[in-house]
Amino acid sequence: MEPVSLASLTIGPQSWRERSKHSIRRAEELIRQSDARRSRSASPCRSRSCTVGRLSHANTPVPLELNEAEKRSRKHSDNGNSTQLIHKVRPMTTGTTCFTLASAPLVAPFPPPCLREQCADASVRAAGEYMREVRGVEGQLRRQACRVGQESVKLERERGYLERMLRSLRKELLVNQRSLEERTSRPPTTEKGRDGADRLLDREKKELSELKAQLEGTLRDTLTQLQALSQSSKLLLECASERSCVLDLLPHSAINSAGGRCTPSQVTMKPDPTGPYTPECKQAMESSNSALTQSQLLREQIRCLIGEAIARQKSAHQLVNEGLVKKIAETVSLKQNLSLSSASARQAIYRKQRQLNCIQHSHDRALGPVSRADLLSRERLDRPLVQVYHRHPGTQLPEAMHLIQGGAVVQRCLLSSGGELAQLCGTRLKLMEDMRGKGAAAQVDSSVVRLRRRLLDRRMMPSFFLQGTSA
Repeated sequence: MEPVSLASLTIGPQSWRERSKHSIRRAEELIRQSDARRSRSASPCRSRSCTVGRLSHANTPVPLELNEAEKRSRKHSDNGNSTQLIHKVRPMTTGTTCFTLASAPLVAPFPPPCLREQCADASVRAAGEYMREVRGVEGQLRRQACRVGQESVKLERERGYLERMLRSLRKELLVNQRSLEERTSRPPTTEKGRDGADRLLDREKKELSELKAQLEGTLRDTLTQLQALSQSSKLLLECASERSCVLDLLPHSAINSAGGRCTPSQVTMKPDPTGPYTPECKQAMESSNSALTQSQLLREQIRCLIGEAIARQKSAHQLVNEGLVKKIAETVSLKQNLSLSSASARQAIYRKQRQLNCIQHSHDRALGPVSRADLLSRERLDRPLVQVYHRHPGTQLPEAMHLIQGGAVVQRCLLSSGGELAQLCGTRLKLMEDMRGKGAAAQVDSSVVRLRRRLLDRRMMPSFFLQGTSA
């Protein structure tokens, strides 16, 4: 019997052959698509749920097996075996294919056995990343609260300096008031009027009152700013405490996702109501930054104001002291001049008294003796020589007229000298009274100067406040 070639035989109708070839081509196409998807989605990793018997096959790469099967199927199809259906055996899944939730959609025909472990790991990573970001936000909030606390301490120290300066000004005002009261005890007759020292004291009082009002206004602003800093620190700590309620399981050493420590620059992010950095945290940070800026400006203003107040207070104090010292020197100089004038007046009184005594003696001598019996014969107007001379008419001696005129002149000199002596005595009394008033006024002013120097505020202020006040 001769063999019949298969190529010359026609088995079945043509449509039957076409349907079979179409089914074969469709199966091959589906197999190629399935192998391509599996090769794209598969990644070799450590198996978590495979049994002990499968551990020996875990290191075998699946894509290689699929490629070999695909080659064999393509080879058989090219040899013309169109009548046989190509059945490909699906390789056994050993759990070596890892699926990440953050990658492309799952294209494998079924999830791997390690899906629960992968989901748990992804949850742990997401929670850990969120906690690390929250730890960074919390650290930033607490660091900001620490800066606010340090600024509060600095501002509180400036407030102490401000209150010390106010106490000094109040003490200076009391010293000024006591100085005015002390100066009212001067002698009312000579030193009661207002002078340049009183005007200097009034000017000092006005200057100190202006400084006191200005410092009190700054102190009120400082107290308000301290309250704002306290509120800002409280808000920051509240936000930090609220953020830290998810950090119980996180270690104290804040490690970021890259393995390094979190820094303040890494925490900058957009506010998210459901994220680590909430709008409340952003508002707390912005308000604290504004409070810090205002506090720094206020501290600079306080320093400048205290330095200016110290300079003005010292200048006014020295001006008043110099005015009082000048007034004392002037008073002492006047007292010395009055003393010299009093001595000159006393010498003039003595001279006038001696002159008056001489005039009185001359007047007594011009009047003659008190008793007629004491007259000498040569002093009598009815002596024989005068009677003989009067016998001729028109012969009169002027002796009597001269005696009367001389007595009148001496009487007038006596009266005028007595008046001058009384004026000299009165003038000397006034000089002595003025000299005593000047001495009392000098003592009062000296006591005022000693009072001001004794009650001078021995305050200990930092050196940066006293710069420029030593001139």
